[in-house]
Amino acid sequence: QVQLAESGGGLVQAGGSLRLSCAASGRIVSIGIMGWYRQVPGKQREMVAHITRGLSTNYADSMKGRVTISRDNAKNTVYLQMNSLEPEDTAVYYCVFGPTIGTFPTYWGKGTLVTVSS
Repeated sequence: QVQLAESGGGLVQAGGSLRLSCAASGRIVSIGIMGWYRQVPGKQREMVAHITRGLSTNYADSMKGRVTISRDNAKNTVYLQMNSLEPEDTAVYYCVFGPTIGTFPTYWGKGTLVTVSS
């Protein structure tokens, strides 16, 4: 089993920045892929970014250039730095994990709410 615990969500003004963190625990966490999804109210969940153990990254086109994903393998922690936030970025952000790219994502955190005010 893998447990994921997000932190760092909250209220921010448009144009502001926020950094999300996710601490992962579990036997296979260190060798898998970690990332972030989000769910905007009324819409389906969508991938934001993911990062491999080797630190290869992938970003959704909608957020490319405004977010940076990073990972501390020693701490089994993944981060999402978000800049130039817009009200449209208001969503619940989920930390996710998958053992391989083919099984990504397998595990989900409970989510952390990010609210961007105009």
